[in-house]
Amino acid sequence: MIAILKYNAGNIQSVKNAVGRLGYESIVTDSRDEIVKAGKLIIPGVGEAASAMRYLREKGLDRLILSLRQPVLGICLGLHLMCRYSEEGSTGCLGIFDSEVKKFPPAGKVPHMGWNNFTGIKGELFRGVEASEDVYYVHSYYAEISEYTSATCDYIIPFSAAMHRDNYFALQFHPEKSADTGVKILSNFLEL
Repeated sequence: MIAILKYNAGNIQSVKNAVGRLGYESIVTDSRDEIVKAGKLIIPGVGEAASAMRYLREKGLDRLILSLRQPVLGICLGLHLMCRYSEEGSTGCLGIFDSEVKKFPPAGKVPHMGWNNFTGIKGELFRGVEASEDVYYVHSYYAEISEYTSATCDYIIPFSAAMHRDNYFALQFHPEKSADTGVKILSNFLEL
């Protein structure tokens, strides 16, 4: 069973649908017991960092997520929450990745919305994927490049398109909206 974290963020149903199309059962939950029993946890999200972290703290899910040993995947806002700090609402986050999340400078169109590629891909999520393939992004904030960056994208400035540390994986782009490339990346995670 795949647990999809319920924490007052958007885009959860499209992730659930994508997981179902790949043949996996999933449950949308904020239950500690269901999350611990799940084979994997996905933290999807379209939303705002401060209110999302407030919900996680109120439910004690921040500490729970840090204790998990099964594979965990953060998508978009989920990636931001896995970082140490976000400028969005001046928010202390989970600190899985020692990286700051910053707002894109006004040198280009923000949000970064639409199809773009990634470079420097490495790791298990990218088996069978070429760096020249495009994926779908929608975000105004980005994670700095760090030692945990497993793919980069360049929009106004280079940023982390994907991150990985131990059993924690994160994607800035939306695999559930990224056609065949996204399906392959999501499938690679579910097969871990």
